Amino acid sequence: QVQLVESGGGLVQAGGSLRLSCAASGRTFSQYTMGWFRQAPGKEREHVATISWSGGAPYYADSVKGRFTISRDNAKNTVSLQMNGLKPEDTAVYYCAVSFSLRIPMVGGDYWGQGTQVTVSS
Repeated sequence: QVQLVESGGGLVQAGGSLRLSCAASGRTFSQYTMGWFRQAPGKEREHVATISWSGGAPYYADSVKGRFTISRDNAKNTVSLQMNGLKPEDTAVYYCAVSFSLRIPMVGGDYWGQGTQVTVSS
């Protein structure tokens, strides 16, 4: 059974940092695209960052470029999102996802985590 489990969310003040991690189990995802999406209350889910199977060519939404960094460890079957300079508008539930497509940026996922809440106070 495939599972993606996110961790690292929480409450932080504006300007602070958080690191989200996503651990995959049930199969190896080293050959697949991985990424992060987020959904704020009353808004549609939006793409945040994508990373290719090799770890190269990371792609970021304009809203997080320069502040967030996506990385992966294929040996550990994990993907992470380092978030610096957080803003109140970054408040959302963050989801990791795996896509069988090589498309970058990801437009959706074939597997999804359950989400982790990130709240940034002003």
